[in-house]
Amino acid sequence: MTLEGKTVLVTGANRGIGRALAAEALARGATRVYAGTRQPLASPDARLTPLMLDVTSTEQVQAAASQARSLDILINNAGIAVPDLLADPDVLARHLAVNLFGTYAVTQAFLPALTRSRGAVINVLSVNALAPLPFIPSYSVSKAAAFSLTQSLRAFLAGSGVGVHAVLAGPVDTDMTRGFDVPEGFDVPMASPESVARAIFDGVDKGEEDIFPDPLSAALADGWRNGAAKMLERQLAQAVPVTAGDS
Repeated sequence: MTLEGKTVLVTGANRGIGRALAAEALARGATRVYAGTRQPLASPDARLTPLMLDVTSTEQVQAAASQARSLDILINNAGIAVPDLLADPDVLARHLAVNLFGTYAVTQAFLPALTRSRGAVINVLSVNALAPLPFIPSYSVSKAAAFSLTQSLRAFLAGSGVGVHAVLAGPVDTDMTRGFDVPEGFDVPMASPESVARAIFDGVDKGEEDIFPDPLSAALADGWRNGAAKMLERQLAQAVPVTAGDS
């Protein structure tokens, strides 16, 4: 799927990867880009339409779906990452509310439009969905759950013509990651949001189910795509009820 002439919605579009994705979609010829944010957003490009969208708010999600009735590509990018010690259940619940249930709620709200357009869902996740990072365990747990959600959606929506892509990103230089108190010795190069956005859309163009958009994550790509876990995913996807695509 190319971006030319398409309608795109990006959640968490006010900064970092989300802002880069919105800009890249416009650069690739998207007709309209809905930028979902929790704060007002201004843009000189008339093709960009701001949407007040807190993914944890049922009312705002439904209002956004009512406004954006036509959609080709949904990008679930909104997320949080707060360092913790996995000791406070409220911190874990907060991560799950945004990173898992927010992704689920937005996808369900826009699924009728995506089904009509035979469009695509792109969930921006993390390599920490595959292996946790100890100083952000609640984030890692929530991204692992969101990856399982993505795989499940992929299987259930296969018969509807809606593609589902997982973005398994490594470290990216954003406001969120700059706020981390990184342990001594944990020093890895970070990709730019702009390069990651380009790689995400390139991966969608190529039909990649799981996209590894930066140098660190790309080193894992072949091992994942040819590994036992991916093979098992494909095998288990055959067990989807035949009526799933009609729901």
